[in-house]
Amino acid sequence: MLKIWGRNTSSNVQKTLWALAEMKIPFERIDAGGAFGRTREPSYLAMNPNALVPTLQEEDGFTLWESHAIVRYLAARHSARTLEPADLKVRARAQMWMDWQLTVMGPAITPAFWQLIRTPAGKRDSNVIAASKEKTIAAATVMNEQLDRTAFLAGDAFSYGDIPLGIMIYRYMQLVPERPPTPSLDRWYAAISARAAFKEQVASVPLT
Repeated sequence: MLKIWGRNTSSNVQKTLWALAEMKIPFERIDAGGAFGRTREPSYLAMNPNALVPTLQEEDGFTLWESHAIVRYLAARHSARTLEPADLKVRARAQMWMDWQLTVMGPAITPAFWQLIRTPAGKRDSNVIAASKEKTIAAATVMNEQLDRTAFLAGDAFSYGDIPLGIMIYRYMQLVPERPPTPSLDRWYAAISARAAFKEQVASVPLT
């Protein structure tokens, strides 16, 4: 059976788990990273020299790291299950939004996440939190503008382009309660958060 190494509280691990659940692909998840350790063990480093999660391990010994690479590989391999858009331009847009999560939305919200979730209240830096929230609101506004035009980020259908940002907006909704109105983003988030795979692999896992 296909294995995913990584703790289920990691947003990057959740990307792969959500994709697998959408495609109904059986898998085994093995706790690694954070409090579980294991990522510095020689056997793990042989699969992923970065000592990070997630890592995909297939039955034939094939391994792959980097969450977006894993999601794209799985979607291409199981193309009949429709996470990867068939149209090349729509596919490119889906991949663009995946990468935008890494370069814009992820760096924007991460400082607030670390301060509000992983830092004791007495040690939090209000300036860091405020700056992170401001950047995250700006990024969410960019998404809202796109979603004024399309049902999902890449077009009219759900795709792997929605997965990384769905996880970030799950955090945004909890960490930035004072956010401005974003009706199209809210409509999109309501649609993705109603999906069974999202409920199972993301919404059921508390932020830690």
